Amino acid sequence: MVRVLDGVSLRAERGAVTVLLGANGAGKTTTLECAQGLQRADGGRVRLLGEDPWRATPQLRARVGVMLQDGGLPPSVRPLALLRHVASMYADPLPVDALAGRLGLDAFGAVSIRRLSGGQKQRLALACALVGRPEVVFLDEPSAGLDPQSRTIVFDIIRELRADGLAVILTTHLLDDAQRLADYVFIVEGGRTVAEGTVAELTADTEADGTRELRFETVPGLSFPSDLLPHLLQRETEPGQYVLRGPLTADDVARLARWWDACGVMPTSISLAPRSLEDVFLDISGRSIR
Repeated sequence: MVRVLDGVSLRAERGAVTVLLGANGAGKTTTLECAQGLQRADGGRVRLLGEDPWRATPQLRARVGVMLQDGGLPPSVRPLALLRHVASMYADPLPVDALAGRLGLDAFGAVSIRRLSGGQKQRLALACALVGRPEVVFLDEPSAGLDPQSRTIVFDIIRELRADGLAVILTTHLLDDAQRLADYVFIVEGGRTVAEGTVAELTADTEADGTRELRFETVPGLSFPSDLLPHLLQRETEPGQYVLRGPLTADDVARLARWWDACGVMPTSISLAPRSLEDVFLDISGRSIR
């Protein structure tokens, strides 16, 4: 037997967006499936709205919305027909036409689901998760495959769900999205919860000592001298594109500017920012591909 989870502990509150992060194989999918009642936990305690989700009654299921990234949508059915069918299962569903219009489903409502793009399927899956007016909603990669306009609409809907007092639990590989949306973050690694907190709490531990990340781009082929700022972590992400991270000072920036001047180059881009959620995640989960 393979132990997938070993000490995961998390709690999602009403009126908040809780984000679960983890590298591939970290255990986040199994965690959510246990929380949703799709898998039975071998040990520990799992409660969804105060009940064991594995033994969930129809009444409990009606209070929970689940959006799966892959699967669950019948390929031969048309989107609006499916949404109306799902709505018919609830006592007080949202108005189907209004929800479909908000998510742009009416633009492809007569096309079979198998012919939809990945982003269109995502919007349909989100509509199906929300049409029953859930109290808790699980969203698996809700912005995957979306164009910028659709992404903005989905973000607005998630914020509205939070304002309406729902508990929103989502996973995403887009850490910028997590940083924008999350009220509370859990990071899972090796089947355990290894870090948790608000975005500000998770990124604040190094800001006090002046840790910053500076990115700049120069002409390809210009080698950055390793002894120029040896106290900073230095990486070349692409030819001519550099990342410096550590306790950065104004004098460090001045030395960097003098080096550019000595080389006779002007950077084509410069950005300076505090430690991001992505930095925290990569420090915990590693930077190599799994």
